[in-house]
Amino acid sequence: MSLNKNNFIIYFFALISVPFYSQSEKPVPDSLQTERLEEVIVTATRTKRQLSSLPLPAQLISKREIAQINSMRLNDVLNEQTGLITVPDFGGGEGIQMQGLDSQYTLVLIDGVPLIGRSAGTLDISRIAVGNIKQIEIVKGASSSLYGSEALGGVINIITEDPGSGVNGNISSRYGSFNTNDTGASVGYSNRQLAASFFLNRYSSEGYDLDKSDALKTVDPFTNYTFSSKVKYELNDKSSFMISGRYYTQNQDYVASEELKGESNIDEFNTHLKLDHDFNTKWKGYLELYATNYKANEYLNDSNQSRYSESNFDQWLWRPEARILFKPHKNDSFIAGIGTNYETLDRTDFSENPKFTSPYIYAQYDANITEKLNVILGARFDNHSEYSSQFSPKAAVRYEFSKKLAVKGSVGYGFKAPDFRQLYFDFSNAAVGYTVLGYNAVVTAIQRMEEEGQISKIVVPLSEFENELKPENSIGINLGLDYRFSSTVKFNMNLFRNNIEDLIDTRVIAGKTNGQNVFSYYNVHKVYTQGLEFNATWMPDNNLKLSGGYQLLFAKDKEAEEAFKNGEVYARNSNGSFKLDKSDYFGLYNRSRHMANFKIFYQIPAWSMNMNIRGTYRSKYGLYDSNGNAYLDKYDVFVDGYSVWDIALNKTILKNYTLGVGIDNAFGFTDTQNISNISGRIFYGKLNIKF
Repeated sequence: MSLNKNNFIIYFFALISVPFYSQSEKPVPDSLQTERLEEVIVTATRTKRQLSSLPLPAQLISKREIAQINSMRLNDVLNEQTGLITVPDFGGGEGIQMQGLDSQYTLVLIDGVPLIGRSAGTLDISRIAVGNIKQIEIVKGASSSLYGSEALGGVINIITEDPGSGVNGNISSRYGSFNTNDTGASVGYSNRQLAASFFLNRYSSEGYDLDKSDALKTVDPFTNYTFSSKVKYELNDKSSFMISGRYYTQNQDYVASEELKGESNIDEFNTHLKLDHDFNTKWKGYLELYATNYKANEYLNDSNQSRYSESNFDQWLWRPEARILFKPHKNDSFIAGIGTNYETLDRTDFSENPKFTSPYIYAQYDANITEKLNVILGARFDNHSEYSSQFSPKAAVRYEFSKKLAVKGSVGYGFKAPDFRQLYFDFSNAAVGYTVLGYNAVVTAIQRMEEEGQISKIVVPLSEFENELKPENSIGINLGLDYRFSSTVKFNMNLFRNNIEDLIDTRVIAGKTNGQNVFSYYNVHKVYTQGLEFNATWMPDNNLKLSGGYQLLFAKDKEAEEAFKNGEVYARNSNGSFKLDKSDYFGLYNRSRHMANFKIFYQIPAWSMNMNIRGTYRSKYGLYDSNGNAYLDKYDVFVDGYSVWDIALNKTILKNYTLGVGIDNAFGFTDTQNISNISGRIFYGKLNIKF
């Protein structure tokens, strides 16, 4: 890491925090201590840990906050968190960007097991309803030491609700602009042995149109349903059994032009079985079996109702896992696990129906060396059938200087395996004529195309495709501090750096006789993301809470930096070409240098009422290269910075009835050309009934 201007900013913030280390005042009585003790997180270590004592950068979003802001889907909630931004993909879904890393590098879990269905790298988190969520846990930084592939940038774990004692339930419905309706119902029962919960949600919208110049909508009308259930049974004092299931289905209009219209359908289900057994007070065992399937089908018909195009995506994942937890002392724990992933995919335009097998083993030791020092050491080994084996270590340390100040740091290795598309794609665009081939499909496909007279020249020798496409990998470093100014004010800061190597990109490997090219994938780029983020909370009393967060981000390609530094990059304007220097290089596309959020939550107990105002800000970001040099420089096209403000008001009547009203995007921000997932001002009303 060179000491350039960007790094200097980070080091400066680190240095100005050093004087706080010497402060060691006596502990101040904490009226909010009970609330903090309840903030328990399991994702970071796969064991229950108090969030405030964790040596890793993590945050927790509570059920109470989700209810108060009247959110409908997971993307609504995550978009308001520090350092997170939802980014729409070409299919209309939304993925999450974390620490400047694309959504394909963040693993999304529900109750500790992964969601699948990344058709183009992005996992659409807008398909996840929030009505039965207990809390959302976010762990930032490389987490492959516990979770393997896709956890290169971090992990988001959605923990679903467990029922209270006896029979209880909840019914809620929100209706808003664009004829959008979100209605859900949950019911649960529990006693000393049995706990069962069921959740049903329907979400629909007539869509919206940001660009009135054509006949197409920005988002087409859709309707989806989610059904989930969870049953826990205590077999005896030492053993328990859990089975859960989730089913999601969506139907959406698919309109490509005035002549081409059809439908898009998604069906997803997963089932999770888990057996726990306490061998004694120190040893506990877990046995899990998880299976999930994701199907997506879409078609287009022409004006004569003849089938113009059709595609399908059918992915399966089976995962058995066994793990054991050993607690030699009250504050120390050792966890180890072994399992395997078996994946299959049947997809249109694939050279074959691929099957992946990847057995793995992991272990982690979480030790409190002293009352002030906590150390976590862990590692995982993945052996994959289609790429080289991966060893993923991680270490984290937290030291508590006083009741007010603690510092923490972690370093870990993360990796992202090549996906099915990057290995097996065999697609030719019928209209334009270009071809895209997965790495493993290149040799056979090029030989076939040569025999058919489609190839005019070979740009990359086929011998370069005899080895394996390497996983993308990263070394993630996080350094942070937690500081409590008083019992009502707390602050935390985190510096981060992610060095990513073997980034998978596309290149031309052959020319076609029709004048078009053949593209495939290869390992090439070395990029990094680095910056800082901080969060501050002030809670002067139990009825008022103010919080804010900020992220500073630099995300750049190392080869691009070198090219700009050496004067090898040029741009064009109306006066001709001119040389660019290092200061002209902005970085990676779709990354904002600055992001911030601000929230006010206020309760009026005498009126059984609460209200909140939330704002998010995103500074400008690069959209595409407009001057033909293949890099993002300051003369290219950018999306201007913007802010979005939301307001919510909730009133409880007769204890079990809550009426809510609100405005999302109160100032009506839209960008009709560049931002498809911000629809404009939304007015809504909501009714919630508990029983």
